[in-house]
Amino acid sequence: MPHVVVKHRPGKSERQKTELAEAITRDVVNHLDAAEEEVSVAFEEITPGDWAERVYRPEIRDKWDQVYRKPGYEMEWPVLRHQDGGNATPRPQRADPRYTINALRE
Repeated sequence: MPHVVVKHRPGKSERQKTELAEAITRDVVNHLDAAEEEVSVAFEEITPGDWAERVYRPEIRDKWDQVYRKPGYEMEWPVLRHQDGGNATPRPQRADPRYTINALRE
């Protein structure tokens, strides 16, 4: 039962979201061998000011190995410190250039 959530900045029209949901559904059906009625697609607006804490940090940086289409950007955020002085939130490593989309196409 594939469920896809698209998180994006505010301002996308209903038409844009509907057309993208239809395209995602077609691709999920074709690539994951799912029935169309099994697929659901949701949209969640995230303001740019909330992106690092609500999306980048928990869903991209902290799940880097699960992200198949990695972004071409990094984000800074305050580094929290444990009481013993160690970092609680180390910066993520840069993507290995051997595994970028362009490198895989070569």
